[in-house]
Amino acid sequence: MNILLVAGAPQESWPTIKQSFDYYVGIDRGSLLLYQNDLPVDLAVGDFDSLKESEHKQIVSIAKELLTAPAEKDDTDTQLALAAVLEKFPHATVTLIGATGGRIDHFLANLWMAVETRFRPFCQNIVIKDKQNTISFLLPGKHMIKKENDKQYLSYCCLSVVYGLTLSKSKYTLDNQDVLQPTVYASNQFIEDFAEVEFKTGVIAVVQSKDQ
Repeated sequence: MNILLVAGAPQESWPTIKQSFDYYVGIDRGSLLLYQNDLPVDLAVGDFDSLKESEHKQIVSIAKELLTAPAEKDDTDTQLALAAVLEKFPHATVTLIGATGGRIDHFLANLWMAVETRFRPFCQNIVIKDKQNTISFLLPGKHMIKKENDKQYLSYCCLSVVYGLTLSKSKYTLDNQDVLQPTVYASNQFIEDFAEVEFKTGVIAVVQSKDQ
């Protein structure tokens, strides 16, 4: 099952949506953006503090399911939405858009969700996309990274302590490197259609990106 989560960052940051999804989730203002793009709103999640009263009423009327949260809460709206989706569909592939082009604190919270205990088991099924970047997540093991045709750069972001990091089949390589603090190995490049990464512990975000 493929699920699209839409957060509230400006639509100008969205990637081109090339596929249909089985389930559409609007996160706060993302619900309105789904509606304005003639896409269904299967679930709307948030405190909806970014919406005008008339917009909120519109979402309440068209959303198939509504999960309303108080403005003062421990989780972000995106964390609430992801938790709700994974509870319903634990084996789904989740694409999150509208999560990178607005407030930096929200983007960092979205990026580091993958290391949270509740989300870590599912993180390899979560992808964050915008018009320039695709962010995927890896757990320990050996992985092949397929190059996206329109992307130029390949970066590895160690979101936690990572032991035994090996990068191969890319322009810049590493051999069994221990990374003791969050570190970004930026601006690497593919030399083939696939690159390889292997590590023993931790969580890594893989970023494929392009210039504007």
